[in-house]
Amino acid sequence: MDAQLIAFTGVAAGMVALPGADFTVVVRNALASRAAGLATALGVAGGLLVHTALAVAGLAAVLVTMPVFFRTVQLLGGAYVLYLGISALYAIRRRVSEEGRAPEQAPGPEEPAGFGRALRQGFLTNALNPKAPVLFLSLLPQFVPDGQPPLPRTLLLAALVVALALVWFSALALLVDRLGRWLRRPRTARAIEGGSGVALTGLGLALVTGPLLR
Repeated sequence: MDAQLIAFTGVAAGMVALPGADFTVVVRNALASRAAGLATALGVAGGLLVHTALAVAGLAAVLVTMPVFFRTVQLLGGAYVLYLGISALYAIRRRVSEEGRAPEQAPGPEEPAGFGRALRQGFLTNALNPKAPVLFLSLLPQFVPDGQPPLPRTLLLAALVVALALVWFSALALLVDRLGRWLRRPRTARAIEGGSGVALTGLGLALVTGPLLR
């Protein structure tokens, strides 16, 4: 039994399950439909695949050690998360306004996010996360035993992270869909979407206006 691999699995699982922008986007899209939630989960795993590939290739080290490039990624990621948050808050405001109209004037329910759109949102939310390169560069080397070739081991660890993310976020999307009857009640849905919008807006502002993450 590989004790280091078991330890890494526990640490990686904790990192993946830690609530953040990925978690919020998956929950928000899963409220729209099961397919949208699962597509978002797949997109998040795809974003992690980018980070792990960069770490294995050593390109993440260049990104982290060059402040201009790193700050660019940080700003892009913050701007995208901020966009998602503001969009969610705007959707809440529009829905409240529409609910105040006469029944014959009120439009029908919004179409759930399409598979491609949800996939793209999950991918970009994770791929533009500026903290990921630092986490992978600081974490992966610690679980490569002395005397072993680093590349095969690092590839195994990277694949494990992606698999954990896919399982966790898919399970989260399915759980939200299973509880959908309660979660999609107008008042509950507004509260969740409003909370998601506030959380994403706060995360985006922290990335855009905050200091360089190193």
